[in-house]
Amino acid sequence: MTKRPEEIALLAESGKLLADVFGHLDRLDMIGMSTMQINDLVDSLIVNGLNARPASKGQYGYAYVLNSSRNNVVCHGVPSSTEILESGDIVNFDITLEKNGYIADSSKMYLLGEVSPLAKRLVEVTYQAMWKGIRAVRPGARLGDVGHAIERHARQNGYSVVREYCGHGIGREMHEPPQVLHWGKPRTGLVLQEGMVFTIEPMINQGRHAVRTEDDGWTVVTNDGKLSAQFEHTVAVTRNGVRVLTLRPDERTLN
Repeated sequence: MTKRPEEIALLAESGKLLADVFGHLDRLDMIGMSTMQINDLVDSLIVNGLNARPASKGQYGYAYVLNSSRNNVVCHGVPSSTEILESGDIVNFDITLEKNGYIADSSKMYLLGEVSPLAKRLVEVTYQAMWKGIRAVRPGARLGDVGHAIERHARQNGYSVVREYCGHGIGREMHEPPQVLHWGKPRTGLVLQEGMVFTIEPMINQGRHAVRTEDDGWTVVTNDGKLSAQFEHTVAVTRNGVRVLTLRPDERTLN
């Protein structure tokens, strides 16, 4: 379950490349684009620009390089040529990248044009909740501490945490042990050890936590139709704390 230092170095290389992908998306005017256009741009960037592999493509039969989860879509949204992004949308792009056999996984919310104050607040609190979880990571802490930090922050702000989906170990495979719940009790669960690598990716709902899967078998939406937001990073447990392997340039002051 733990990774050797040389493996973490390779994971960090994949993570840096993935952060570069989000840097390109940051500079993109997405309003009026389809989510399939963004998928195709990311595909070309990873393969041709970064000489890497989009790890999601072909995984579990999935045909695309990213998930595009817009407004009330919680996760696993499927890109489409008919889904056109509009001003006022919030959308999550979840992307995985493999380089030299090691996979990094990260996602980020984008606020397009004139977004409502309520939507902005949900996105801000979700981002804060992810960082609350990340900062709970250290040797000797437990996974319950991570989940509790996330859930506590969400609930204090009037939101709910989706329980059906969780973070996961990652390395040569996209999904490895352990499962990382985004809710829990302090001082419970697996004890964290130096060298563990996993994702923290809370999904926070504006309304109730209940979700359902649409008929395509992939897209997960809120039961009540209210907004959902998500952020994700791949992290490694270090000797003294935590290292974010997918940290983006705009986040340097947060690590």
